Amino acid sequence: MVDMPAPEPRVTLVGRAGCHLCDEAKLVIERVTAELGVAWAERSIDDDADLRARYADQIPVTLVDGRRHDFWRVDEDRLRAALGAPPR
Repeated sequence: MVDMPAPEPRVTLVGRAGCHLCDEAKLVIERVTAELGVAWAERSIDDDADLRARYADQIPVTLVDGRRHDFWRVDEDRLRAALGAPPR
């Protein structure tokens, strides 16, 4: 049996620990990506100087396919549409 590599995450949540908006965004992202079978990843601005310089005033930031999609809040239907699924 050959191990298949994990799929590249289509969604990335850029945030930081202790950010209540980040926690809310994470719940939406977890729900939508689980429903659609899409991989996602979480990155912290505290661990990456480049992300901190670009997004510190906008966290949480949601990236879809490497491009900024939303910041501060994640709209569930908009995220679903960006991932190719119809809104609920």
